[in-house]
Amino acid sequence: MSVTPIQSTPGIKDQVSAAEWQTRVDLAACYRLVAMHGWDDLIFTHISAKVPGTEEFLINPYGLMFHEITASSLVKIDQAGNKLLDSPYEINPAGFTIHSAVHEVRHDVVCVLHTHTAAGVAVSAQKQGVLPISQQSLFVLSSLAYHPYEGVALDPEEKVRLQADLGDKNFLMLHNHGLLTCGGTIADTFLMMFIFQRACDIQVLAQTGGTELIAIEPQVLAGARAMVAGVTKSAQGMGGALAWPALLRKLDQQDTGYKS
Repeated sequence: MSVTPIQSTPGIKDQVSAAEWQTRVDLAACYRLVAMHGWDDLIFTHISAKVPGTEEFLINPYGLMFHEITASSLVKIDQAGNKLLDSPYEINPAGFTIHSAVHEVRHDVVCVLHTHTAAGVAVSAQKQGVLPISQQSLFVLSSLAYHPYEGVALDPEEKVRLQADLGDKNFLMLHNHGLLTCGGTIADTFLMMFIFQRACDIQVLAQTGGTELIAIEPQVLAGARAMVAGVTKSAQGMGGALAWPALLRKLDQQDTGYKS
């Protein structure tokens, strides 16, 4: 079988606002960072971001791996999944179902990030879910919801149930499926996934030791929830704005192609 070259989408930068272009660059960087951290799943799973000032959003072209995605290749769609700019690529229907469900009701959310990592799926298959055994888990447990597995997300009726389960939370564990974070910026959403993933990594690793785990005391957990709630409402948000420039510097040392 011959190798199919990546198809170009020329002139996108000239067709969109400066704000949309910056969102495209940041979202493409987020895809590359997910790949850099090993959280991608071939061409599957998705990261979406709302186009500033609209209810439209950007999502990955179905068929590209995360390390290949550029600002120009991202597909702009409406809430019905219709492409709003010419693109040689289609979108993944399952990805659209999950991401459109969040964007439809959470107007405070700019970005939605979903992964199928081994540790994330492993913890999502555990009845107790995320355990309060690490500092990372405290951030997750401060705003965590669960959604039961209903099969591959192709049924539009599942959207209503996912929306109800998510509510106003920013971390969602999809049982037997994976992890999802949503936030007010791309940077915060990525940082939340970093913390979510790290909490799952630690939990799975701790469980392999075969000894009794030390649970964080309930009063400490309650205090942490109040602290995290205050942090998320602050001007710094989850702290993504502080970490994002450093992440971009690290990414640029490897490849700046995401900016094209």
